Amino acid sequence: MARALILIGGTIMGSGLLYVQAAQRLGLHPITLSDDPSRYDHFAAREAKTIRVDTDDLDALIRECSRLRATYDIAGITSARDSFYAAAGKLCRHFRLPGPNPEAIEQCCDKYTQRELLAAAGVPIPAYRLAANAADAEGFAAEIGLPVIVKPAEGSGSVGVRLCRTADEVSAHTTHLLHGQHIWRSAPRILVEEFAQGPLYGANIMGNEVIVIGTLDFGPPPYFVYHGSTYPALLSDEDHERITDVSLSCLRALGLGWGPTGIEFRWTKRGPVVIEVNPRLPGSPDPQLIKLAYGVDLITEHIKLAIGDEWNLDRTESQIATVRYLVADRDGTLDWIDGESQAAAVSGVAEVKFYVQPKTTIVRKGDFRDCIGHVIAASPTLEESKAMLQRAVDLIHWSIT
Repeated sequence: MARALILIGGTIMGSGLLYVQAAQRLGLHPITLSDDPSRYDHFAAREAKTIRVDTDDLDALIRECSRLRATYDIAGITSARDSFYAAAGKLCRHFRLPGPNPEAIEQCCDKYTQRELLAAAGVPIPAYRLAANAADAEGFAAEIGLPVIVKPAEGSGSVGVRLCRTADEVSAHTTHLLHGQHIWRSAPRILVEEFAQGPLYGANIMGNEVIVIGTLDFGPPPYFVYHGSTYPALLSDEDHERITDVSLSCLRALGLGWGPTGIEFRWTKRGPVVIEVNPRLPGSPDPQLIKLAYGVDLITEHIKLAIGDEWNLDRTESQIATVRYLVADRDGTLDWIDGESQAAAVSGVAEVKFYVQPKTTIVRKGDFRDCIGHVIAASPTLEESKAMLQRAVDLIHWSIT
């Protein structure tokens, strides 16, 4: 009987495919359960099965996994995305497989509850309020002090997140989230938060071990679209220790510590302030960067944990890996995009990937969906890596009309 790894739900920034490939390298048969299998047609070409099921219906997921057990030895159940990770944890508990605490995952995915738990534990976070309507949001913004961040109390990828500099912007964005096209998985709730300013860092954790801390770079406000990241961040021992200590405090406060966690910080006048805790690995291409920098394949090691095998987090590389996202500069139709092969040929470039094809309609959202590709470079020094990356990016061109 073939050993299978069940992957629940969708993906973020291509991580699902990396999980499929890693599972296959481990000799597992990956099976994705999704409410929209058409999004995963590319998995079929790699002999990976995708099955339609309502991923919001736990009983339906249990029935499908029970049916699959007649054909496969289900070695593990997991997810590449935090919105489905709690369901994966509940399935693991039902089928007595290794998995995360689903209650802790659900608390963490509720950003208001996450804020409350971190605040109660004394973890440094921005000032925050929970608003039910535009009037509430305006009042809370005045209390906290403009500018503020206005965002949904759920979600990922900076979807719906905006910097608001005036009361009118606060009201308009809150109204947009509550009554516009934003998709809610649960009852709509709005967070109004202090705009913590300073360099942005991300800590990647497996279990209770901080594996690597990287620098993160957003594009210009009012939106938060990633433009790049670098692993590892060049921190002093003292600063590294401070971020590590706050990271472990987050795990304790939120009941995490099994499997992957990603934590974002702003280094402010107060030191590291927690912006967000995500009970998952970062989306692609960050796992590739971490593997290039340290030789640690966090996706493979997460799968090993999920199937009860011994993992290995030992570092075998020592490089500086950096990525530049290719970000759409206007709405319209992508006429053409080229330079992939030329950029890939630049010394030190590890990966060039386009997410879109010509004739694709581009509608910028002000979040991760505005990225149309990425370029990764790695070398022993930050200066070399950045120079290689810039040479490669300069070779890539596109036209949107």
